[in-house]
Amino acid sequence: MSQPALETLAADAYIYGYPLVYDLSTVDAFRTEGMGSMPAAEFNRFGHADRLAQAGTDFVSVNNDTVYSVAQLDLSGGPLLLHVPDTDGAYYVLQFVDAWTNNFAYLGRRATGTAEQSWLITPPGWHGTPPDGVRAVVSPTVVATVVGRNACAGPADLPRVLDLQRQLTLTALEPGGVYAGLPEPDPAVPEEMRFFEQLRLWMAAFPPATADAEYQRRFAPLGLLDEGRSPYLGAAPDWTAALVKGLAAGKERIEAASRPPEGLNAGEWTGNLHLFDYNLDHFGPGTLDDPQWRIPDRRAAYLTRAVAARVGLWGNHAYEAAYCGVYHDAEGRLLTGARSYTLRFDAQPPVDAFWSITMYDVPDYFLVANPIDRYSVGDRTSGLVRGADGSLTLVLQHERPTDPDEAANWLPTPAGEFRPMVRMYQPGAGVLDGSYRLPPIQPR
Repeated sequence: MSQPALETLAADAYIYGYPLVYDLSTVDAFRTEGMGSMPAAEFNRFGHADRLAQAGTDFVSVNNDTVYSVAQLDLSGGPLLLHVPDTDGAYYVLQFVDAWTNNFAYLGRRATGTAEQSWLITPPGWHGTPPDGVRAVVSPTVVATVVGRNACAGPADLPRVLDLQRQLTLTALEPGGVYAGLPEPDPAVPEEMRFFEQLRLWMAAFPPATADAEYQRRFAPLGLLDEGRSPYLGAAPDWTAALVKGLAAGKERIEAASRPPEGLNAGEWTGNLHLFDYNLDHFGPGTLDDPQWRIPDRRAAYLTRAVAARVGLWGNHAYEAAYCGVYHDAEGRLLTGARSYTLRFDAQPPVDAFWSITMYDVPDYFLVANPIDRYSVGDRTSGLVRGADGSLTLVLQHERPTDPDEAANWLPTPAGEFRPMVRMYQPGAGVLDGSYRLPPIQPR
């Protein structure tokens, strides 16, 4: 195969495999390091945050509306029993994500209600029988993630959430199982080839859907289907150089696709309601197996999946929570903390649960440190000042406003460029059909 052909193939492989590698690297980081206030937790145990996310929670586009409970699952030793407590009507969701970042099941207020529940999480190909009265969630891969989110109105609401967390448990159906965990890349593989080595090992350990497995056979010339000893040890320099160049090209394609689309009206919010619709094969409880929520072109879905991992790993389908971001003000200029802005809601977003706007820096999409520890504002935020007509005008700027009413409605920005994101939990029809439009951010 020619050098240009190898480079093109390597770029395709990077886009195809980026979600798997990024996901499992994050899985490993959660196990060994935790995230923010969430302690590290071994496989098959929940790690619980003890407060809302804040500055220093370095996870891309993390929300500040819910308290997280995250479990990394290793089902190689057998199924797990999941106990879910009664939340008495309060919003929560347990989102199930496989190793390829497919959202394959949801439990929670929208999907299964808020009463106490028991579920059996099974590995692919398991043929046993769940205990009486226990429903099953079938994981497409033996390693998967459960991302739990409990709505929390602030510090005063934390004791309620922490009590729910204590009741959220995972236990082995049959104790004594042997667990495989994540295959470890050979540390002797050069760093520049580490991505491909991770992809090679993890593709084999966590096979994708049949149609995807057929597609990935084309990556054989890259060594990605090799078994045993790594092909990246002592590899030919020209071959290695082609793969490295292709990796860089694939990365740039993902970054380019992650940028806001051209041709938007000045200040228009972008909300890709179908960013997480790349799951075409696995529809468990709480998912909607409907053409409206499936990307019809499987190959096009690979780039969408990579972008979703890049800008919002472990994000929900829009029918669970819709996300909209914006980079420009109403005059078409990039948002920056060097200026002051207002955002006026004449009509608040139509939702069945709640909504918020959260501030992130650019390009990392991390929460922004600020003197009042306010990272988001929404319909549950206390102390906001509304107009006589019921409208809500937020002030977005770096420095604290001097006017008391503006200070009450202040969402702090970083000093540099920023990207706010609006989240709408259990969005209403107006959000999903596009008839509700978020207002532009106005410079002052």
